[in-house]
Amino acid sequence: MSQKVLLNSKEVNIILHRLACQLIETHDDFSETVLIGLQPRGKFLADRLAHILVAEYKIKNIQLGYLDITFFRDDFRRGDKPLEANTTIIDFIVEDKNVVFIDDVLYTGRSIRSALTAIQSFGRPKNIELLTLIDRRFSRHLPIQPTYKGRQVDAIDKQKVKVNWQENEGEDVIYLIDN
Repeated sequence: MSQKVLLNSKEVNIILHRLACQLIETHDDFSETVLIGLQPRGKFLADRLAHILVAEYKIKNIQLGYLDITFFRDDFRRGDKPLEANTTIIDFIVEDKNVVFIDDVLYTGRSIRSALTAIQSFGRPKNIELLTLIDRRFSRHLPIQPTYKGRQVDAIDKQKVKVNWQENEGEDVIYLIDN
């Protein structure tokens, strides 16, 4: 198994700031917008973006939540081991709000399809957008595309894109791993 660095810490930081600026351009003061990190891995990206928006761009109205999609997936009963759900934390209504789903890697699109179903429990959004750090554009099973993307990666199905976060793995780096 070999791995190649796709993005180092400095490059990840530049992309995060660019994504934050794109969100500001579209959503201005965020009074009508909520950010939803998809559990488990989108949480780290959502936290980082929210921190940048508040600390560096002085946005005061950030509503941030985390959505677990485990039991909304179309493959959740197919594995041999029991699934462990993550915590959904959404302490606001999404009714008539602009929702930005945030996930680290867009691969087949199935997680996003699951999130579209799961979010309905919290109201009917006015609009839903998708922000992803890595877009594996040639691997889609469903017609889902990101509104905001950090980097497009052309990877074959046998390759894996692994996003490491300082808060979780001790480093900000993105690898392409050959199995």
